[in-house]
Order: sequence, then C-alpha cells, then structure tokens
Amino acid sequence: SPSYRISKSHKELLIPPTPCHARTNVMFLKTHKTASSTVLNIMFRFAERYNLTVALPADQLLHLGYPRTFLAHFVEDFEAIGQNYNIMCNHLRFNPLEVQKVMAANTFYFSILRNPIPLLESSYIYYKNNVPAFRSSKDVNEYLASPRRFYHPADYRQNIYARNIMWFDFGYDNNAEDDTKYTQAVLEEIEQNFHLILIADYFDESMILLKHSLCWDLDDVIYFKLNSRSQDTVQILTPESEERVKAWCSLDWKLYLHFNQSFWRRIEETIGLEVLEKEVDHLRARQKELMETCLLEQEAVGRDHIKNKALLPFQSGAAKILGYNLKQGLDNRTLRTCQKMVMPELQYTSYLYAVQHPHKKRKQLGLPLLWTSLQDR
Repeated sequence: SPSYRISKSHKELLIPPTPCHARTNVMFLKTHKTASSTVLNIMFRFAERYNLTVALPADQLLHLGYPRTFLAHFVEDFEAIGQNYNIMCNHLRFNPLEVQKVMAANTFYFSILRNPIPLLESSYIYYKNNVPAFRSSKDVNEYLASPRRFYHPADYRQNIYARNIMWFDFGYDNNAEDDTKYTQAVLEEIEQNFHLILIADYFDESMILLKHSLCWDLDDVIYFKLNSRSQDTVQILTPESEERVKAWCSLDWKLYLHFNQSFWRRIEETIGLEVLEKEVDHLRARQKELMETCLLEQEAVGRDHIKNKALLPFQSGAAKILGYNLKQGLDNRTLRTCQKMVMPELQYTSYLYAVQHPHKKRKQLGLPLLWTSLQDR
C-alpha cells in the first residue's frame, strides 16, 4: 500500500508512516501462573532470530535465583559479559538495581499480570504438593474459606504462591499490610520501572500491544499456548471464594485493577480498538495456519499422549500439563520452526544455554535431549 494514503484522521494526512526499528534490548519479568511461559518462548525465539545474548541462569539453575531477590551473578558469565545482555526473561524476583547491572542501558522493561481469582486457583493446583498452606487443605474452596487456618507465618518462604504471588515477584513483601499510601507508592514505583504491563486475561490483545511497543513483526509474537493444563484439573471456585481472593490477595487485586486500567488506556492511546481487533484476528489466523502446518492434533494433548518425550513439559502438583505432537515428515526448516514453538521452557532454557555457553557443562533436565541435532545449525 502506498505510504501517502489519504486517511480519515487529519493528523495522518499525507504524512508517511515513520519506520521504527525492532527493540532488541528487552527485559521481561516472568511472573508465576500468568501465561508467562508462552511469553518466554516468544522471547527466546526472538533472541535466536536476531542472534541476541540472553541472560541465562548460571550453572545448573533453570531460573535466575528465584525465589531469592535477584543478584547479577545469578546470570551465567556475568563477570565476563557485564552490562551487555539483550534479553532477560527467566523467572527472577525483581530487583531493579541488580537487573540494571546486567541489561544494556536502553532496555525496554515489561511484565504480565493475571486476574488474581483464576491465578490463585491455578497456583493451588500447580503448587499443591510444595506449598504447606495448599498441602494441608483439601481443596481450593476449603483453603479460601479460612486461609489463616492453613497459612502460617512461619512458613512464609514456602507459602509465597499462596498469597499475593505477583506482588512478591515484583520484589515486594507479599504479606505487607494493605495500606493505601504503601500500595500507591508501590504502584508508582512499578510504573517507573516498567514501560509496559500486559494482561494475561487478554493475551492476544497483549501480544498486539507488545508488537507495537517493541516494533516487532506479527510473526515475532505468534505463539502456541504453552504450559496449560487439562480441564479436568481445574477446580471451580464458589462465588464466596472468588470474593475472598480479593480480600486475601488484596495487594495483587489492587495491582491487577490498576494495570488492567492502564493497559486498556494504552491501547486506546496508541493503537485504537478498531485496529486492535483487526490485528488480533490476523494473529489468530496466522496462528491457526501454523498449527495446521506444525501439529499432528490441532490442540494440546495430555502428557501420556506426547510421542516425543523430549518435548514433554515439566509436570507439577495436581496439574496435568499439556504439550504438543509435531507432524511427521516436515522439511528441516519447518521442523525447526515448529520445534521451537512447542519447546517447553526448561528444554528451551537448557538448549539456549548449550548454544550460548558451548564449553560449560550442560544443564541436566533428566530428559532425553534431542537438541543435540539442533546444535549443528
């Protein structure tokens, strides 16, 4: 289309659109149970496409020191590489001064939040066996009926997933008093530290906003939903439980309400709802096309049905985490693209680590690593 098009808006009249350059220094604060594994996969694929340096966890770790507050030396080769990493997206507990030691100066910072009600149910199932407060209650509704019966202050380290987990991931005290002055200060600080906060409940809309903010292509934000679980492991919250989440996780609730509002405001100021809808349709059409190209079944399948065990996602708690089967007989280039799109987080982290740090000991996943074939790229 010609760049000099007469548009309805007088602002754009006869002004050619300014081309922008894809941002390649990007830090994603990966929060828990917020569709963030899907975002991590997008980030890793982008890093490979542009041959970028990723701040990966040091040694055998698969996260950046979580749940400890992040320190620069949690990143592999930080001593040698210094403030020169382009991409950072593995789990960490945010600590801006230490992150800034690692990331290039003009880095774009973003994160993602999710409605605390479905978030808490998801946490409950996923961390059922690891979190004392969840372990000692029979189901999520019993837990929420009186959380203090199960959530003991002495266990606060193991119980982070049981209350205000997003607040914690952003680096704050998840057991803090919900005091207006305090929460206001934290929200302002997050706004200072992050250029963009996405909303998992509107994932496709979030991907379009991200694409615009970073000046990426549609194909850079195409994804297959990763780390989702089978419907039969979802527990239905009673209306009472839903209300109780807002009180029990009131810090997360305030966080979510605030950034859900700014998310839609940002869309209206930058893209507009009309263009947004068009681009979301476009994203979904392209995603469908890729699913038809790559996948044996047109949906995620249960762990027992995953043929290639190297593509098996990590299984946790009472959640049955789904994965994908790729079609047989794909040509090499297509196969590689498809493999990357379905590669679970731990495998992808381990694979990128082997590529970026070929002389270091491989990260042990206890999985067959078919990625040796990807090494000779």
